[in-house]
Amino acid sequence: MKKGLLIFFIALCTKSISQTKTTGNVVEYFGKEKITTTAEGTVLHNFITGYTLATDKRSGTLFNGQDAVAWQYAVGKFVNPNKQKGDWQPIKVDSVGVFSGKEMKSAFLFTEYKASKGQIVLLETTGGTRTYINGFPHEGDHYDFGYTLIPFKLHKGINEFVYTKGRFGRVKSKIIVPSKSIQFTKRDLTLPDVINGEKDEKWASIRVINATEKDLKNLVITAKLSSGEATTYTTDDIMPLFVRKVKFKVPAAKANYSGELTIELTLTDKSGKVIDKTKFPIQQRSATIHHERTFLSKVDNSVQYYSIAPALGTGQKALILSVHGASVEARNQARAYKQKDWAHIVAATNRRPFGFNWEDWGRIDALEVLAEAKKVFNTIPEQTYLTGHSMGGHGTWFLGTTYPDKFAAIAPCASYPDISTYGSDKGDEMHDIFKAYASIKRSANSGRVKSLVQNLKQSGVYILHGDADSTVPISQVREMRQILGTFHPNFCYYEYPGGEHWYGDHSVDWFPIFEFFKRQTIPANKQVKEIDFHTATPAVSATDYWLKLQQQIRPFDFSNINAKLDKQQITVKTENVSIMEIDLPSLDLKGEVTIIINDQTLKTTSDKKAILALKEGKWGFIDAINTTEKYAERQGGFKFAFNNNVVFVYATAGSASEREWYLNRARFDAETFLYKGNGSIDVIADTEFSLDKYKDRNVVLYGNASNNRAWKLLLENAPIQIDNQQIKVGDKVLKGNDLAAYFILPRKDSKTALVGVVAGTSEKGMKATWANNYISGITGFPDVMIFKADLLLNGLPNMKVSGFFDNNWSPKTLEFNL
Repeated sequence: MKKGLLIFFIALCTKSISQTKTTGNVVEYFGKEKITTTAEGTVLHNFITGYTLATDKRSGTLFNGQDAVAWQYAVGKFVNPNKQKGDWQPIKVDSVGVFSGKEMKSAFLFTEYKASKGQIVLLETTGGTRTYINGFPHEGDHYDFGYTLIPFKLHKGINEFVYTKGRFGRVKSKIIVPSKSIQFTKRDLTLPDVINGEKDEKWASIRVINATEKDLKNLVITAKLSSGEATTYTTDDIMPLFVRKVKFKVPAAKANYSGELTIELTLTDKSGKVIDKTKFPIQQRSATIHHERTFLSKVDNSVQYYSIAPALGTGQKALILSVHGASVEARNQARAYKQKDWAHIVAATNRRPFGFNWEDWGRIDALEVLAEAKKVFNTIPEQTYLTGHSMGGHGTWFLGTTYPDKFAAIAPCASYPDISTYGSDKGDEMHDIFKAYASIKRSANSGRVKSLVQNLKQSGVYILHGDADSTVPISQVREMRQILGTFHPNFCYYEYPGGEHWYGDHSVDWFPIFEFFKRQTIPANKQVKEIDFHTATPAVSATDYWLKLQQQIRPFDFSNINAKLDKQQITVKTENVSIMEIDLPSLDLKGEVTIIINDQTLKTTSDKKAILALKEGKWGFIDAINTTEKYAERQGGFKFAFNNNVVFVYATAGSASEREWYLNRARFDAETFLYKGNGSIDVIADTEFSLDKYKDRNVVLYGNASNNRAWKLLLENAPIQIDNQQIKVGDKVLKGNDLAAYFILPRKDSKTALVGVVAGTSEKGMKATWANNYISGITGFPDVMIFKADLLLNGLPNMKVSGFFDNNWSPKTLEFNL
């Protein structure tokens, strides 16, 4: 595997977990206790023998979609190693029951179990990235959290299990007979603190195991505190053979208290019949000390948490957003900071301790926490700041350059600017793989910090790095110091003498950072006389003070708007811009305004926003944005479908194998979003979907026009049509039973919602969609990817169509490799 393809992210350690040990560039997971016991049932079988198959750049699981075992399953060539050993090598567990050793660092693992009867059981795994159960993909446990449980049907006879390599080169696996077919599991709770004096109920979530083949609907969770208060909530539906993290409400406590309460949950059906009960501790705290809060994410309506080091004293305060390093819980991050008398310090989660590297859904989590904390604490808007350590240092660079008008100053600590150059420190090696596929490389441009760094000119920057850091090389920030020195008037740089990657809480809680922050404020729009705004896509970053990019000429290519305000005149230079807005009312101008854009002079009044559009080489004003076209609130690429309270809709028509596979494919993505992003997705059959019931929500369809009944409602006249024999892209036709596709289009009945599609032609095609890395940080996916099943073996040379729709959502600008 090429160095730099799998990038290991670094953790921030606090004093409370100083026992954490490091191995190379990986800091072990901490912040939650690892699950080491099984309370959900009895152990039917512990796997102790198996086979390994070494991976290389052709057979490993890479960012460009290769997975040799997935390919073998897709094309019907997988052979059980017990029948034909081939290159598979035997392996046994070690003395603690774990498959480990040098060969496990980069290998597939195969195990099997011969069942005397068929029954529904749970597979408990730790260590592998992905697990194939009898040929069907499921999410694994590559961060070794210890809470992956997969309900599945054990067949009478031989059952096959294949695990792809994980982060730490070890796998442990066992089969559990569940004690109840529907039950709570206390693994991976998301809980708020009960806050003294606050009367509102708080959101929380718990996993419920559905080890049945039926949908669970209208379940009710009653939560009762040991102090007597109770609340009831009708929770989320749960698809068959699935573990979903569902919502409930924690009641407010009447009495003030500091310490541990107990909360009891009761799960009932709609008739009131008790299904299960559980009990666990929950903290009650004062709002004046470090504590945790929760909110509902707009991504998937799931419960997420953030942690607070609240400001001392009363009155309106500043806000500092702190973003953590890899493997760090937000609660640990917040407790690395002593409380300040002038600012609340708020630690977001990135949705998980590893999460999404503060890109993709991690970026959204940071913005949601920022907005929530501003509302809850009523902070001073112009005194908002950003800092973070290690992966959070990257997050600080990324969020700071992406949202230049949201922060008065930023302070990256032990940081690296671009993920692509961190792993090898030798350039964008990962995306060099994609050099023949320009649109795929472009689709990750929003994470290229060094290409957007000019955005920081209006924000203060303080860089802190240990000069002995062996985890993130000092060269990373010395380069940034050199770049900033060419244009930036307001930055500080400090190398901590002898400082390793972590040298105590002052690795982040560094007094000079906060003194620097105090001197910075976000200016009002009317005070900003010059803007030099850079972005890769308005889908991620559209606004810089009084400028907004609505539409690009070339999607996901870098755009620049340079604008200067001089009295009643604004002079604008653009690159890769087709529609932009100027918020004239916010500038407090009077009367007529002259706009000189790319040497073309236009005049307008100052009492309304100026929307400028480029048409046939000439700029002119338009009255409103055409929302049927691409604009800031609705763009690609494909990964953007997994947002906006998304619902997964799987096919139920077609053959039995199609129905089973697309159901499992939707379940697999929901499992992955739960594991990687603490997610909770609504997954429904196509027969349940209606436009009104799921109005203005994003939809991901699993299946094609032949087998998904929701296709006609959402995509009847779409420019891409798929059935079991072919894929039509505009006027081009691709024939074959081994074609797979990911693409995204607008919902025609909505101004904002999107439709994503995961589909294939026939059995080989649908199984080819196993090349699943889209629920992942830093990987780029354009609007459209159509490929043959052999991509799983050979990689991108088997990509047939890729690229971006034009601004009218037509396919004429796609790249074809026919």
